[in-house]
Amino acid sequence: MINLSAFKAYDVRGRIPDEINEDLAYAIGRAYAAFVKPKSVVVGRDIRLTSTTLSAALIQGLLESGVDVFDIGLCGTEGVYFATAGCDDQREGFAGGIMVTASHNPPDYNGMKFVREGSRPVSADTGLKEMAAMIQENRLPPLAAVRAVPAGVHRALNTQDRYIKHLLGYIDLSKLRPLKVVVNAGNGGAGAFVDLLAPYLPFEFIKLHHEPDGAFPNGVPNPMLEANRVPTIEAIRRTGADVGLAWDGDFDRCFFFDGTGRFIEGYYLVGLLAEAFLNKEPGARIVHDPRLTWNTLDIVQRHGGQAVLCKSGHAFIKQKMREVDGAYGGEMSAHHYFRNFAYCDSGMIPWLLVLERICISGKSLSQLVSERMRLFPCSGEINSRIPDAQGALKAVQAHYSVGALSINFTDGLSMEFKDWRLNLRGSNTEPLIRLNVESRGSEPLMQDKTNQVLTFLATLGAVPADH
Repeated sequence: MINLSAFKAYDVRGRIPDEINEDLAYAIGRAYAAFVKPKSVVVGRDIRLTSTTLSAALIQGLLESGVDVFDIGLCGTEGVYFATAGCDDQREGFAGGIMVTASHNPPDYNGMKFVREGSRPVSADTGLKEMAAMIQENRLPPLAAVRAVPAGVHRALNTQDRYIKHLLGYIDLSKLRPLKVVVNAGNGGAGAFVDLLAPYLPFEFIKLHHEPDGAFPNGVPNPMLEANRVPTIEAIRRTGADVGLAWDGDFDRCFFFDGTGRFIEGYYLVGLLAEAFLNKEPGARIVHDPRLTWNTLDIVQRHGGQAVLCKSGHAFIKQKMREVDGAYGGEMSAHHYFRNFAYCDSGMIPWLLVLERICISGKSLSQLVSERMRLFPCSGEINSRIPDAQGALKAVQAHYSVGALSINFTDGLSMEFKDWRLNLRGSNTEPLIRLNVESRGSEPLMQDKTNQVLTFLATLGAVPADH
């Protein structure tokens, strides 16, 4: 029996070797082939020490199922999106793509992310549950039948030049000026691609933890952890850099620091990038999540765009982006989505656009976001452990319903009042609730309301969580 606990809501992810191993990777290759029925699949992998062997087992399962595999080797998750969708307009794309990665998890974890044609995500609701059931119930095509099918062909595919060209197409190189930029790849995969972009850019890059190392000698590449931000902050202050950047392991998320070393919440980058797209495409649709909204709505309205609310999570955002043909979509969790990138998320496109904006405006990142932070201060996401998350949401709704101007259930519970709002969501996988609070122009009010809600949650049994 194969352990299937690694199958999650959006991907496969687990500890090596108990939850994910070569046997499971091989079975996943066969299950993906049986469910998606692709003729050809792109496979990429991150820099983790186990990614090479897991990738080989996955590819074997695909090949034995008659699927041609185009192996793009070491890359970020967006490299698989790019190649699968044919974003460079030089090929039609492929019928599917699989990335072997565990993103920001510890070194003894690994996993996989899946897409089908057009880089449409395969999540629990669109195939992962069925793939897991095929493996669990032994419903994979019999090996004899599989081996009667001609084996697929395994080819290497180099997309780097086209990928770099595509990334540079989002900015006007002639408008860039010299900037000093701290880049912290966290020993993940981002450093190699910064190096590929660097010859085209007038920036001085100060590199931290730049070399890929799947043992993560400087800690897991997760800039959401405050302790992991310290090296970036110290380097900015030591060198007088204009801006700092950091990525998670598969660099599908990019995190920003201003020239003072201040970490900038992803929420304010959503507004900044929305404005950048609306300047280039007036009237465009901007997709955003419900956790924090007022700053985004204000910017989109001021610049003549159309804001579209969507449930948090990459599968939901990508689907909504396609439905409304959104030019850009953003989540406060530092996932940013782009129409011309097959509506997928990228950790490379955002920093190129933000640095272009700094160059064109003549303003620092601090100047670009500080006024927005003053107008709409936010708590950032605060996680609490609680026995009954859904019960807590109902209790909060009842407690705060008097005076609420609106209540929305797009993703958890959102309640708006005259000068502040909250969003409270339960975790899909853990006994956690996630709180976000924002206000209009008053940080003391935001802090006070945040503390009030947390105190109320404590009466329901909530305790602070580490993440």
